[in-house]
Amino acid sequence: MLDIAEELNRWVEQGRDFAVATVVAVGGSAPRQPGAALAVDTEGTAIGSVSGGCVEGAVYELCEQALRDGETVLERFGYSDDDAFAVGLTCGGVIDILVTPVRAADPVRPVVRTALTAAALGEAAAVARIVSGPRELTGRALVVRPDGSREGGFGAHPELDRTVAAEAGAFLDAGRTGTLEIGEQGSRCGTPLTILVESSVPAPRMIVFGAIDFASALVRMGKFLGYHVTVCDARPVFATRTRFPDADEIVVEWPHRYLESTDVDTRTVLCVLTHDAKFDVPLLRLALRLPVAYVGAMGSRRTHLDRNARLREVGVTELELSRLRSPIGLDLGARTPEETALSIASEIVAGKRGGSGVSLTGAHTPIHHEPESKAVGRIGSVA
Repeated sequence: MLDIAEELNRWVEQGRDFAVATVVAVGGSAPRQPGAALAVDTEGTAIGSVSGGCVEGAVYELCEQALRDGETVLERFGYSDDDAFAVGLTCGGVIDILVTPVRAADPVRPVVRTALTAAALGEAAAVARIVSGPRELTGRALVVRPDGSREGGFGAHPELDRTVAAEAGAFLDAGRTGTLEIGEQGSRCGTPLTILVESSVPAPRMIVFGAIDFASALVRMGKFLGYHVTVCDARPVFATRTRFPDADEIVVEWPHRYLESTDVDTRTVLCVLTHDAKFDVPLLRLALRLPVAYVGAMGSRRTHLDRNARLREVGVTELELSRLRSPIGLDLGARTPEETALSIASEIVAGKRGGSGVSLTGAHTPIHHEPESKAVGRIGSVA
């Protein structure tokens, strides 16, 4: 649901009633992951997607039904060998979808509004919704902030709210979306519960060092992939808004000094395009010791060997050097800035998703790898 937060937040501000269908769990080669959503308002307008097209029509009808009767439902779709035209995932796999009405009088609406507003503003928050359990609790929601504050609840038992809030906070800390299983004893309502937790976290950072033409194409690619993109270069004549209109930030500073002073995390990607030793060596010496997702450096193979030698001279270890992706990018035969940006982005995505980077044609590798956001927890279970 939070993946279409901006549009849904506008609907809430406009006073529209709508129903939202959210992917809860997937199996096999289902195309979308938990948290993906499709919403339909009372005029029949639809936004988002839950399956890339396979079951959109059927889910659309479920949303319309939820708007009419006010009932939250959990529906499973899967591949049908017996009838190729049956409603199902023709590409294979199984997908569970939670359909929740969000109308003006529904108790879930103010909680959903809080979650949507936070996500639309790029703020951190997690929303937990009961997927399966007692009918009166299904679809209810609770929002948790990083400071531990919460809004909403399930109305069954205060201890259940506290338990879910703590677990949702852990999901939020990890930036994860997934399901949480609570056993009969832990639920405090006499039956096991399944809860979907969706996390909204600020966009991950891409920092591009070196204000060259290749950087301009990479900035556009980074924005397309959902990164908050910063361009950093020590030369003010090159690091300008005119040259990089799509960048979120442009910083004129020596690269290593900027990296020392800015915030990074385990989702941050660092792309070093300067291929100049006076910039690269102090920058990479620092970058390879930071807990970031990706460090790549541009340059020929000769430049790469020379740079590695210089890095060893300043104390960079072999283990630290093994983190460096250089020459940067996958082997696509790229020449133009745009092709090179695609090569770099492909390597970043492959590293993030666990892909091999080889052609799928003739390969025996899975098309969809296990997502980093997938998480399933179990608490309070009864043996």
